[in-house]
Amino acid sequence: MTHATRISADHHAVIVTSNAGFVTDWMLRYFGPWWHATSTTDADQAERTVRADIDPETAEMLTRSVLDAPHEKAEYARAPMVHTRTPEGAVRAAQPDQQLAYEARPDGTVRIVGADEVAVALAAARLARESVRGQLLTDGWVILHASAVTRGNGAVLLTLGNKGAGKTTVALTLARQGLGLLANDRVFVRAAVDGTVSVLPWPSAAAVGLGLLNALGLYDEVRARFMAGDRLHPTQDQRVTDALLAGKRTPQWENGRELKLQFFPDQLATMLQLTLTTRGPAERFLFPQITPNAEPELLDDKRMLREEDFFTAASEDRYPDVFGLLPDNGGAGLRTAFGMLTGLPRTAFRLSHDAAANTDFLKALTAEE
Repeated sequence: MTHATRISADHHAVIVTSNAGFVTDWMLRYFGPWWHATSTTDADQAERTVRADIDPETAEMLTRSVLDAPHEKAEYARAPMVHTRTPEGAVRAAQPDQQLAYEARPDGTVRIVGADEVAVALAAARLARESVRGQLLTDGWVILHASAVTRGNGAVLLTLGNKGAGKTTVALTLARQGLGLLANDRVFVRAAVDGTVSVLPWPSAAAVGLGLLNALGLYDEVRARFMAGDRLHPTQDQRVTDALLAGKRTPQWENGRELKLQFFPDQLATMLQLTLTTRGPAERFLFPQITPNAEPELLDDKRMLREEDFFTAASEDRYPDVFGLLPDNGGAGLRTAFGMLTGLPRTAFRLSHDAAANTDFLKALTAEE
């Protein structure tokens, strides 16, 4: 039996099919909250398809064909990958450590085979997102490294900053106060003919530190659900899982990098009780900084939008375009979107580690007139 899920964003789509309902159900919960994902019986509704099957024998055969041919090495989704191109123009790839093999054909279809249903589902979600991403980039959308929330009027507040500046803190604090959560790490943006800039979410697992979860008053509910069997995203580091099992509320670190809980997109609604939104026009930039023992306050900071805040094929660090799913221009709309976004109002401010003070400050800062 073949199962199928159709995933679409801004009139672009991909269909994921599988011999395992587990895989297509995964697509529903991963994409459904932010992109439109629905079960379908017609696998011909989209120009692009991802076929993701549990098939260990074919995975082994494809892996061997890659290893036996001249091949290149890459890191894809933080795991080693080998890949080669066939005389017919198809890209074959394998991640032997994960027992996964791939074949991307020139017509835009991708095949994934593997032995483990979770590994296959993870790979299918990544490649389905890359397929839609390629279509969006071709259509003038570009990717901005920002978190985003929507106000009651639908307008989008974009939060930018370097790693650790507080993008997630701002987004989750405001979402806890009733604003819609549109994205926690990346967004698609595109200049519209009316002079506005439209914003779409980038579906992904949401990373939230234990300390922030506790400060926002969400820790007890999440741990209770976890202990009752509601599992988080499998990319979560086992040390974070162990800390949650032990009831630890403090941040977990490794070499200066915080290890965080990883939530499925649908769990932001079911476990964190947040409202997820799917689109809106950009209204304002927020540029936070966090100083642990300081009072929240406005800053006279000159930080502006920079071209480095955008993701391009050249700067992508997690998902290099091994399968040729992205356009050669890397996002033709970057310069137009950049020009319009630089004209948006901006507000720079300092937050502290006092969640209540941060909440009061951000509520006043973003109150609608």
